[in-house]
Amino acid sequence: MYNPSWLFYFLWYYLRCRFAGKRIPLLAGFKLTHHCNLRCVHCPFWKNSQETMLNFEQVRDVMGKLRQSGVRILILEGGEPFLWRDGNYGLGEVVEEAKRLFYSVGVTTNGTFPLTINPHIIWVSIDGMKETNDSIRGKTFDVVMENIRHSRHPNILANITINKLNFREIPDLVRFLEGKVKGVTIQFHYPYNNEDYLCLSFPERRKVLEELITLKQQGFALSDSFECLRALRDNSWKCEDWMLANVEPDGRINFGCYVKSRGAINCSLCGFAAHTEISFAYQLMLNPILVGMKVFRYGRM
Repeated sequence: MYNPSWLFYFLWYYLRCRFAGKRIPLLAGFKLTHHCNLRCVHCPFWKNSQETMLNFEQVRDVMGKLRQSGVRILILEGGEPFLWRDGNYGLGEVVEEAKRLFYSVGVTTNGTFPLTINPHIIWVSIDGMKETNDSIRGKTFDVVMENIRHSRHPNILANITINKLNFREIPDLVRFLEGKVKGVTIQFHYPYNNEDYLCLSFPERRKVLEELITLKQQGFALSDSFECLRALRDNSWKCEDWMLANVEPDGRINFGCYVKSRGAINCSLCGFAAHTEISFAYQLMLNPILVGMKVFRYGRM
């Protein structure tokens, strides 16, 4: 059952931002750690895994600051967030604390740990059919699919990072995942360290997106909206990056672009579909709003 309080908040949020000129973050990603048990070729974060993790009280304090700043949707990330620990506290305890503060709580994971936690949504990273996925992420495909199959969580999505190594088989992967996960979201590889050999050219990107649009029209469970997929073909959209906040493993909070303080910002290479969707929702496009309501399942768990 929906909790009506989020609707009142979002109405208040929109009126304050649109007509009073406020710039209030709505969605935050919290990297609990850079530590990871994988060494994915496209990911820069495991290379920064020497930090000391925050303890549970510090994590609670950061989440409280995000709440005070206006954030109502929280995504717990890594590295691999299942590796965060403080004594008897683990990711499950962070999730339950977060659910007291935010309307929707998500977790992004590499899927190599049993999916026994209970956020509103779990994203599992899958970056190709078995051979391609394992060449990018290590030999994980079978374990990940088994963990998805055995999980009782009702809202598991697959997230695909599209790059030069996997773009030709993305349609096959979407077909394979049909019925195994609740839906599929995408993003394109971003060259954080100016290493752009994994980036698609725009003709390649457009070809993939046209194939995905066709699959969505055929009824496959692609969660990204048509508006988002079309806009990503040429990055023809206005980014409302002030709606975002991002937390580093040491507790530093950055407001704005996901890449801020993590690499050189180059909007022409952006492929973050989630940023497109939230920007379009603020711009009152109906389908991106409906995507947000469906994916984040406000108040229904």
